[in-house]
Amino acid sequence: MTVNRIGLVVHGGRAEAVAAARAVREWCAEHDVECADIDVWREGARHSAREEVDAAGDPDLIVTLGGDGTFLRGARLAAENDALLLGVDLGRVGFLTEVPASAVRAALDAVQAERITVESRMLLTMRASCRLEVPAQMETLLQYGRGPMLPPPRVRADCTAGDDWGVALDVIALNDVVVEKLARDRQVSVGVYLAGRLLASYSADALLVATPTGSTAYSFAAGGPIVSPRTEGLVFTPVAPHMVFNRSVVAAPDEPVALRILERSGQAAVSIDGQLRGVLSPGDWIGVYAAPRRLRAVRLGPMDFYSRLRERMNLTDAPAALADGDAAPLWPVTTPPPSDLAHLALPPAPGRGTPPS
Repeated sequence: MTVNRIGLVVHGGRAEAVAAARAVREWCAEHDVECADIDVWREGARHSAREEVDAAGDPDLIVTLGGDGTFLRGARLAAENDALLLGVDLGRVGFLTEVPASAVRAALDAVQAERITVESRMLLTMRASCRLEVPAQMETLLQYGRGPMLPPPRVRADCTAGDDWGVALDVIALNDVVVEKLARDRQVSVGVYLAGRLLASYSADALLVATPTGSTAYSFAAGGPIVSPRTEGLVFTPVAPHMVFNRSVVAAPDEPVALRILERSGQAAVSIDGQLRGVLSPGDWIGVYAAPRRLRAVRLGPMDFYSRLRERMNLTDAPAALADGDAAPLWPVTTPPPSDLAHLALPPAPGRGTPPS
């Protein structure tokens, strides 16, 4: 594709991210491509994704330089503008980012020459019984030692608020939407509905709805399943519930998950991709569902998700399984797959291209 304008999302607290940003700007100057910094704290406040991409001149490629948190900020911007997203890995976990900092110029060359794969990933959006707001005293508390918060979500202009269907909020989540308790000594009580039917009423520290991409984040830490990012579905996971049933439920992509704060519950916070965006009171509810838009993430080759999972999670083999020595790997094999396997996603054979780690 022809890249006309690049937006940079930089983790300014890391020297290597700042150095990588210089490399991107130098590449842009050499290729006559405009470049702008976005998602910055302008005028002492955080702005909506639409305001940020407008200020950056509507980039068609967004490059994030940092870890997965920086990538999530870039995803919010890229989805707003239907731009491609390229993540440069400078973090500690790196499930989302694609390219090491040393290869950023080569990655930009590949994008310009269309030697890339564009991976489509599911996003979440939501409706609510009311507009989300953050109480002033809570915003002051959370700003201690941090930059300004993201603003509460706006009402989507393309949707009408339809009575019992709730208010359509301008929300895009790549990882998860979380409802969690505000007070340490009081759990939140929530009725959970899947596809319009009550699943159960929970008393828990938090309840979250994750995408397959987000299954390796908070949901995983709470005991949820790891789901391939190629999968379509919503992962509901309770966090420290006071009940026997504490398992995750994986819903189909067209089955919304609704969370209603019960009357005897305390207030609950709503976080979107780790950012507090509002507070719910008893009787309020949110409905989380697959967004019509998708994230278009740049890949330089097939994503070897399971090798990355083994590496990032430091998975080790069971001693009993290795008692007779290491077994020869089944894949990759050296010959092309037979016709009945040709449609399957398998690692490439040696010499046929190696996915990036």
